[in-house]
Amino acid sequence: MKEFSTANIRNVVLASHSNSGKTLLVENLLNFTGATTRIGSVEDGTTVSDFDDEEKRRQISLFTSVIPVVYKNVKFNILDTPGYTDFVGEVVSAMRVADCALILVESVSGLEVGTETALSLANEFNMPKIMVINKMDRDNASFQKAFDSVQNGIEERLIPMQLPWGEKTDFQGVIDLVTMKAYKGDGKTATDIPAELQAEAEEARMVLVEAAAEGEDSLLEKYFENGDLTSEEILQGLRKAILESNIIPVLVAAGGRMVGIAPLMDALLALAPAPKDRPAVLANSPKGEVELHFEDSGPLATYVWKTTADPFVGRQTYFRVYSGTMNSDTRVWNASKGEEERLASVQVPYGKEMQSVAAIHSGDIGAVSKLSVTTTGDTLTTKEQNLTLPAPTYPNPLYRVAITPRTQSDAAKMSQTLTRLAEEDLTFSWSMEAATRQTLIFGMGDQHIDVAVRRAEQKFQLSLDLHDPKVPYEEHITKEASAMYRHKKQTGGSGQFGEVHLKVFPLQGEEFSFSNDVFGGAISNNYMAPIEKGIRNVMKEGVVAGFPVHNVGVSVFDGKEHPVDSKPIAFEIAGREAFKLAFKDANPVLYEPIMKVSVHMPEANMGDIMGDLNTRRARVQGMDTDRGKSTITAEVPLAEMMRYTTNLRSMTGGRGTFSMEFDHYDLVPTHLAQEIMDARQKELHEE
Repeated sequence: MKEFSTANIRNVVLASHSNSGKTLLVENLLNFTGATTRIGSVEDGTTVSDFDDEEKRRQISLFTSVIPVVYKNVKFNILDTPGYTDFVGEVVSAMRVADCALILVESVSGLEVGTETALSLANEFNMPKIMVINKMDRDNASFQKAFDSVQNGIEERLIPMQLPWGEKTDFQGVIDLVTMKAYKGDGKTATDIPAELQAEAEEARMVLVEAAAEGEDSLLEKYFENGDLTSEEILQGLRKAILESNIIPVLVAAGGRMVGIAPLMDALLALAPAPKDRPAVLANSPKGEVELHFEDSGPLATYVWKTTADPFVGRQTYFRVYSGTMNSDTRVWNASKGEEERLASVQVPYGKEMQSVAAIHSGDIGAVSKLSVTTTGDTLTTKEQNLTLPAPTYPNPLYRVAITPRTQSDAAKMSQTLTRLAEEDLTFSWSMEAATRQTLIFGMGDQHIDVAVRRAEQKFQLSLDLHDPKVPYEEHITKEASAMYRHKKQTGGSGQFGEVHLKVFPLQGEEFSFSNDVFGGAISNNYMAPIEKGIRNVMKEGVVAGFPVHNVGVSVFDGKEHPVDSKPIAFEIAGREAFKLAFKDANPVLYEPIMKVSVHMPEANMGDIMGDLNTRRARVQGMDTDRGKSTITAEVPLAEMMRYTTNLRSMTGGRGTFSMEFDHYDLVPTHLAQEIMDARQKELHEE
């Protein structure tokens, strides 16, 4: 592929709810512009953008793919994103490097949760938006119903730029309100608007002209004088309006049947901003903030928005150049890691294919293979400039699953592989939970976790077994108690002997204290360290339910030793067993982690969510409603939140979200504590 200058580049993120036709639209765009000779199929796994084995198996997009579409000597980098909620991290990454959002709305379903998410993210990135009501050839398709469902659900103003020429099986093309022409089929040739649609088109054009006139004062004056604007003036006003106000132009298409493709591309060509039309980007440097403009002559600043592992070519790093030029066979400075990287050949991504070029110009998207330390979110620059570009905020993964390696060889590479996966996907993370001795992985939902586990197996040959995560409870005591234990072992020859008397008592604000209160030398000082070691080992393992012991003080006040048979190991065992006996007599209780939870949902779901939280032992701290959206803040035990991601989605039709962070530990109610202890004893018995 040839190189494109900054002025001839458009970066467009294609985002919407799952199954609204994004991938098939890309296939038709490629075929229409002559890049492919046949249109691929999602069912057959032959599309350019869904090339991963897992995408073919599931028949949905899981990862963002970059598809360059060249139209009238302008390169459109189409970023085809997943629509399923679990993979929202991919949409965030794509939005970070795009200049315009093309939002698809399915003509039958109207505004769906994935589309709401896409619109919301585009607003967060302050990005101009163009909407396409797609699949107008479907049974039950309705332009007006889909249009109204979106308009009623968002604050921005939708302005039709095209009207459908027929609907359902009669959908044959589009009426373009800018040129006031009708375009049949793919839209390469224009005809007059059918007489029966003329009045509707003229009325809709008036709304469009008014919206365009609002974009610039000079156009507004001209509109008041003449009552109309030329096609060029309408596009000029709309271009300004979508950049600076809350207007979204609306197009129509049947992207899977190549109806309306030419008018769609012409609208993108006219309205999608070039990189230079977007505001300057702020980068940090040792000397302070630096304003970057999309210029080849500027200082090198490249943001890494995606990394993938490929078993054949190694790590692939996708980047966007914000200033300067990325050249093949050069060295760059990773300002985020403080290390130098050597670039081999820079490439233009085209689905899974990579096409080598000499340079990637400012504003463009490229890729490079086999960088050693660079991961998603890093900035590549020069050592002298040392610029860093800001990374976006990703949603926190809250869906947790426990994992175990299947074999010994899996155990050896588990840590490294999980770290690689977390570097690729910033909505995936992992950690070791000391209290439950489990390795946990965190994702956006069950599909996300399933894809990550399969990816680990296919790409890194790591086999994992999944388990329910345990709650990291803590064992405490509520009163003082004493106990003694004598360890005596005689097996011929040298024996073992140690006797320990100790008491335990609850502590406030302190994890553990140990004191030697033996008078008269009943136990030598050199045996105190083994006694403490034995107690600390028990505290890690737990006494009544297998969870770590916290906030306990121990006083050793008496004991006996033998001049020949006493050994450190004997006192370690005696201390351990005496502690267990005393702990069981000190009215042991369980404490559980309490999370601070904020649930965000449509106002209509407020009652259901509140009722559900009450069944989860929640203590509601506050409620707030603003513009049809409600927020509940509450303290909820972690044990009740393990599968809340899935439950909340089902209760709110996918529109509810929540955030959660650890707040404090609190007492588990007695009846529940007993169940947990009984379950643990049963587990130990089965082992």
